[in-house]
Amino acid sequence: MIPTYPEFAPLELDAREALYPNLNLLPDGISEFTFAGLYLFRHTYNYRISRLSDGNLVISGHRREKSFFYLPCCFPSVDLFDKLMHQYDYMRHMSETQANQHRIELEARGYLVFEDRDNFDYLYNREDLATLNGRAYHKKRNLVNGFVSSYSCEQRALTKARIKDALAVLEEWRTAKGVDGDYAAARDALEHFEVLGLRGAVYYIKNEPVGWCLGEPLAKGKMFAIHFEKACDRFKGIYQFINQAFAQSLAKHYRYINREQDLGDEGLRQAKMTYRPVGFVKKYMVFHPDRADFAPQPLEPPAECGPGTVHECSDD
Repeated sequence: MIPTYPEFAPLELDAREALYPNLNLLPDGISEFTFAGLYLFRHTYNYRISRLSDGNLVISGHRREKSFFYLPCCFPSVDLFDKLMHQYDYMRHMSETQANQHRIELEARGYLVFEDRDNFDYLYNREDLATLNGRAYHKKRNLVNGFVSSYSCEQRALTKARIKDALAVLEEWRTAKGVDGDYAAARDALEHFEVLGLRGAVYYIKNEPVGWCLGEPLAKGKMFAIHFEKACDRFKGIYQFINQAFAQSLAKHYRYINREQDLGDEGLRQAKMTYRPVGFVKKYMVFHPDRADFAPQPLEPPAECGPGTVHECSDD
């Protein structure tokens, strides 16, 4: 049961049936706005969910001691939006579609709307990653070719029987990195991949598991998002190999691969740029000015006549 706003409840696994259909139809392709993307990081951001009076979803969370909310499926009335902005520090992950429709109105009322570059999702042509054709990819091809000449690596679909193999890779990855990172979310994703609707592959060298990746379709099936990609990096070139091999295995109707954001990490940003993204899934934040007396400006009533208004008057 998802409560009605202003009541909220924690995001639980049994909410998938209620949330999946609407999230699956979102056009922009924001990687966080799938049920798996929300559920797997529910503890990281303390997600809580509620339904607005029109049945659409609002999600609250916390990040760096600030509270925020998402409106993945809709944009509410002006009055309701003002209530949410009063209740939380800011709105996070406004989609580009929502920004195109509402940014001018929000800024006219005194809100501040910013591009959140650190959270832009990177988009790549699936065919580019599958073929690595052209001079821009010669270093990637060299790494893949070196890996293939050194090892005979087999790709197998992720199944329940192969979860333990993927978990073994995850444990080695965690030990090698010396930090947990997204370990908890990755483990959760593997253990619940079927109910979450995730798809993936496990990679083997001489029947030893050495890597895996996991993701799901989004943007009405135009994109495939890679949520997790882990490997034993004692095998030089393995990440480049997995990147290409999994792209080759995807159906051709996935035009784009979404490899998520860089979170402002300069090293990660540089690495993602070397694969030549063809675009980004943009995300925006909405703030109110840092003034105690701030109140949104009321919307001006539409003009009664003139081009593009309620009706048009001629000079006759």
